[in-house]
Amino acid sequence: MSKRKASKYKIDRRLGVNLWGRPKSPFNKRPYGPGQHGQRRKKVSDYGLQLAAKQKLKGYYGSIGEKQFRKYYEEATRRKGDTSENLIELLERRLATVVYRSKFVPTVFAARQFVNHGHVLVNGKRVNVPSYKVQDGDVVQVDPKKKDMQLVFEGQESSERDLPDYIEVDSNDLKATFQRGPKLADVPYPTTMEPNLVIEYYSR
Repeated sequence: MSKRKASKYKIDRRLGVNLWGRPKSPFNKRPYGPGQHGQRRKKVSDYGLQLAAKQKLKGYYGSIGEKQFRKYYEEATRRKGDTSENLIELLERRLATVVYRSKFVPTVFAARQFVNHGHVLVNGKRVNVPSYKVQDGDVVQVDPKKKDMQLVFEGQESSERDLPDYIEVDSNDLKATFQRGPKLADVPYPTTMEPNLVIEYYSR
């Protein structure tokens, strides 16, 4: 098992949630932290709650690196409106996120790899940058030559998530049109996300 795949399965128990709503998540059978002292209950400080919220959000989007995640926070603060809502919108505009949301692949980790390998077109042009910012009206499409990949079939059959209403998906042609930037309430997270705590963490 690769290091990334192993960490993907450990993160649920470490954070104490079924982060992606997976039926096979180890958290479903062992809803406590890993290790000898995983079942002990500890009082968590405000800082601890903020850190956990940040780790949960970073992990959900494929374990985004700290440097890049901070850049999303900084851009969210520069924009008008609610900073926590801005942060969610920026994360949902990531090309890898749109590929995952559209059920073109089964996991967010697979989405990043799928984009990296050049299997995705945006408005007819190949884009291989997972963090590419998708704009309203952009059409994201699986390369027609890659439509028969097993990974794509698994994504289409996945029951882990629902299609959000801010992305219009044509499952036959494997095309998705990004309609608008979502609010937190629009995003179909399988567990509670608290971007307001993430903002508090970075603004300390």
